[in-house]
Amino acid sequence: MAITKIPASGFTGNNFKNIIINGDMSIAQRGTSSSSVTSSAYRTVDRWYHNVTTMGTWTLSQSTDVPSGQGFAKSAKWDCTTADASPSGDDRIMFQQYIEGQNLQYLKKGTANAESLTASFWVKSNKTGTYIVEIRDMDNSRTISKSYTIDASNTWEKKTITFAGDTSGALDNDNAGSIRFNFWLGSGSTYTSGTLATSWQTYSDPDRAVGQVNLADSTANDFYITGVQLEAGTTASDFEFLPYDVNLRRCQRYFQTYPLDGDQDYPICNMANWNGSTYYGKFDFIVPFRTAPSWTRTAGGHRLYTSNSNALISSASLEKVDMTSTNIVANPSSTIGSAGEAGFFWSENGAKNEFSAEL
Repeated sequence: MAITKIPASGFTGNNFKNIIINGDMSIAQRGTSSSSVTSSAYRTVDRWYHNVTTMGTWTLSQSTDVPSGQGFAKSAKWDCTTADASPSGDDRIMFQQYIEGQNLQYLKKGTANAESLTASFWVKSNKTGTYIVEIRDMDNSRTISKSYTIDASNTWEKKTITFAGDTSGALDNDNAGSIRFNFWLGSGSTYTSGTLATSWQTYSDPDRAVGQVNLADSTANDFYITGVQLEAGTTASDFEFLPYDVNLRRCQRYFQTYPLDGDQDYPICNMANWNGSTYYGKFDFIVPFRTAPSWTRTAGGHRLYTSNSNALISSASLEKVDMTSTNIVANPSSTIGSAGEAGFFWSENGAKNEFSAEL
């Protein structure tokens, strides 16, 4: 029986050729919609950062509007709800993904053998005209931008863009963000007053988004995108569809939420009473994080249960957190047990526990 050799480094063939995670917008652990958005954060579809800097108000969502017959079930949607037809110089809107340097070493950036990169994606908008896609090297302050055109209003179109390899500036081989892959949707003059950087160059704000249309200039505007693929080489291959569970676990390296169904009451972890008032419990993550995560929990939505009593949790924190697990330290609002007594940390009324190691 023939045995296929697994490459020692990098991704080849059809195995994880797409540098982008969740390019089909199928995973949305934070939720499927976020409204009244006026600031930058991770929202809705996983791994995609919504950069909104004083430029309009938006409803962001995971949509079922997709190009017909292409195999996609979801897209990411931007819907302008308050317009900004005259943005200030530093205003901007971008849809971004940050990428770890250790996942990009096979591109050989900074050497004579640097690989070209080809981006392909499906877009739809009522706002036709010129849009900008940018690759920004955060390790070496270098950047390259390319334009594409949305030709027909409210029509799904596939776009393909090739970026030359960069023979300057090697990427750090670590778990920090080395590359930002940016879809520009609007910008002020700070980013449009120069000459578009269509070849790799030292980072310069005026050259980043020259020619970009303003998606924020009317509340009639919207923008859909799916099937985002970024791969080594000068040609675009068919989109690499991954099994849902594989895609989810790749996203969970950066973000995990418990319970997975936020509408259900759910036990988070077992706990033990340490000194009569403080409980400790070990909590294991679903998959290892990129780095030790931070924790955000819904206040007032957690309770400590013992065998014969319960109380709302008044305070909770993490202790000895690493990439695989943490200790949760919790104090109930009233004394409900004694040292050595067992209990469990309970999420109720839709309360969430969000752990993030995003770039």
